[in-house]
Amino acid sequence: MTTSTVETSAAVTDPVAAGPRKNRGRRGLAAALASHGLLSVASLIALFPIAWLVFLSLGPDKDDYLHPGRIWSKMTFDNYAFVLQHTNFFDWLKSSLIVSLGTTVIGVLIAATTGYAVSRMRFPGYRKFMWVLLVTQMFPIAVLIVPMYQILSELQLIDTYFGLILVYCSTAVPYCAWLLKGYFDTIPFEIDEAGRVDGLSPFGTFARLILPLAKPGLAVAAFYSFITAFGEVAFATTFLLDDQKYTLAVGLQSFVSEHDAQRNLMAATAVLIAIPVSAFFYLVQKNLVTGLTAGGTKG
Repeated sequence: MTTSTVETSAAVTDPVAAGPRKNRGRRGLAAALASHGLLSVASLIALFPIAWLVFLSLGPDKDDYLHPGRIWSKMTFDNYAFVLQHTNFFDWLKSSLIVSLGTTVIGVLIAATTGYAVSRMRFPGYRKFMWVLLVTQMFPIAVLIVPMYQILSELQLIDTYFGLILVYCSTAVPYCAWLLKGYFDTIPFEIDEAGRVDGLSPFGTFARLILPLAKPGLAVAAFYSFITAFGEVAFATTFLLDDQKYTLAVGLQSFVSEHDAQRNLMAATAVLIAIPVSAFFYLVQKNLVTGLTAGGTKG
């Protein structure tokens, strides 16, 4: 009697319990399909300009962008061969790497020490100091070119890599200092105290204990500094006079004149320019997401 009652109750309650589970499963499947669909569309939107640029770079004529359908029947890599063999592409690449890596190393070093000092130390005016760094980002490039040119001219740094690196650091350091300050705030202060107990100096604590823990934040700052210097045009056009010292972004302008534009060569050069940036992104991409999210939790 008891056994049959339990079996009957189980038979009655099982469909009721299974109903919500089936609904949850259907809703979960629908949500998964919708999210994957949206991500696929977003990926296509993001990849389309890149694919279109690569496609145009395979057209042999400068006006092929007006009739892209004709490119299919005459695809060629002649544009890449011309850029690599008959332009100063490798000189431009060398200049871009010198300026970008120099800006990254010097800018991140200064920004890291600045962010750490403001995060850990309390000195008169430290809040105002950070606001001053933020205010410097409000001035447009057109306003800064003239005074910077005068300063570099007096220092005899016009048409030098170091002068351009200093100019780029003036842009990259304030933002990276804010970014790294927020990331250092997430690192427990007890680690600094442990370093002092072990006899480390403040700089030793910073270099040996804090920096290894701040790799994600440093990766974000390095990526921002590198991209800022690698793709900038206005400062590089003004402060570099020798065409052998042009960066890639400035060299790209040589394909455009007042009456002509070799868009096929521009497209091929743009594809080649994207290779070093992609390689640098691949090196730091593991830490980018962690650094961006952690650095934004505290200000």
